[in-house]
Amino acid sequence: MLSETVFFCGDLMLQVSTNYQKDDCLIFILEEVRDLKKFKIENSILLYFQQQSEKDLTQIVYNSGRKIIIAEIIKQSDEHHQTLENARNAANKTLPLILSQQFDTATIVNTLNDNEIAMAYAEGLALSNYQFLKYFKDAEKRKNSLLDIKVFGKNIKEKEVIALNNVTEAVYIARDLVNETPNYLTASKLAQTMFEKGREVRLNIQIMDKDKITKEGMGGLLAVNRGSVEPPTFTIIEWNPSKAKNKKPYILVGKGVVYDTGGLSLKPTDGMDTMKADMGGAAAVFGAMYALAKNEVPIYAIALIPSTDNRPGGNAYTNGDVITMHNGLTVEVLNTDAEGRMILADALSYAQKLKPELVVDIATLTGAASAAVGKEAIVVMGKAKKEINKLINSSYDVFERAVEFPFWDEYADYLKSDIADMKNIGGKQAGAITAGKFLEKFTNYPYIHLDIAGSAFLPANHSYRGKGATGVGVRLLFDFLKNQAK
Repeated sequence: MLSETVFFCGDLMLQVSTNYQKDDCLIFILEEVRDLKKFKIENSILLYFQQQSEKDLTQIVYNSGRKIIIAEIIKQSDEHHQTLENARNAANKTLPLILSQQFDTATIVNTLNDNEIAMAYAEGLALSNYQFLKYFKDAEKRKNSLLDIKVFGKNIKEKEVIALNNVTEAVYIARDLVNETPNYLTASKLAQTMFEKGREVRLNIQIMDKDKITKEGMGGLLAVNRGSVEPPTFTIIEWNPSKAKNKKPYILVGKGVVYDTGGLSLKPTDGMDTMKADMGGAAAVFGAMYALAKNEVPIYAIALIPSTDNRPGGNAYTNGDVITMHNGLTVEVLNTDAEGRMILADALSYAQKLKPELVVDIATLTGAASAAVGKEAIVVMGKAKKEINKLINSSYDVFERAVEFPFWDEYADYLKSDIADMKNIGGKQAGAITAGKFLEKFTNYPYIHLDIAGSAFLPANHSYRGKGATGVGVRLLFDFLKNQAK
């Protein structure tokens, strides 16, 4: 007996039952086409598939105009994570066919022993179906027809599908936040949105306003905010279930620069076009916390999200300023466009009082990281080797692959200042690494730094990651922390 599981994400639902409708769009995950004989499919259609299989195709489509049956032969790789990624990418290529026929339901039937492949296919289909239509006048007409994804397979567990659905929903939330416009998503609006969404899944959320941030002595966050008419926020999000496996919290820190002009070190126009995405780290952190809570993962975790925009108005901080940070260190500002590290540093310093098990920060931090690895990878570095290795393993499992950069002490020398404890930039060389070394100065605990500058927002479609906001980091952080809970 095949079982069916429901997948839900926003307007999208993935379901479970004991049968499927013949008028659904049927997608069979197969090792070879002759496995279709196990199912109640008309002989003429089976003959068609058999004839097409002789052409050595990886996808065969039967389309009668009133129903579609798709046979998917997923390319097998020696590395299992690559096979799963092949399934996600295959689903992305199938979605336009489903939408072209205005199907509202797609049913995935897994005939393989490995249920993970069917689950990855469902994940790829759901993530590909994401849309951000808020600002279109004819949004209703533009909506994708696909509303339900059904998965059938022996021994597919309902709780696994529900967990996948919850994580995919979290990715949708993160993408929505990053795709939002800067005239709407101020630091205050970001904090309020996270508060409202977090309350739905019983996250405990506190929002510090400018007065509290000032009393806390967060000089970096206040300095970056000086050029803006909008106040900064510092949001603390806690998930501490009664059966948490850890006493000391895992802390996630996300960069929340809701719009970055570069400040007085003004970016060129084309460099500003996508800078609403400079809060991609904050979105990833919130998405991961949302998924942890909705899946009731037994782990104690806290998120810290400093947020502001970076503009050149008013009393904007300037090159040559010396800023006193939360931990008392002084920083000589030599580039106001190196603002992300200024606000993250205060958050990392604040984390010290929480006595963490581990702190992971994630940020669209440097053009150097993007130049080094492009959209295909995340840069990782830090001083927690065992945990870095585990995070890299998770990065391959979810295919948000992380590449470790060196974190040698010599790179800290690039940050030496003649008039302060340190500079906020290290020069033209090794920019991604020196940014990490800057942040390290504000830590006294096991620490990992993630730079997602290349992969958080894409100018063109990139498979199921889509165009625009990708939600990168949500699936990675969730998988890493879920494994830590084990």
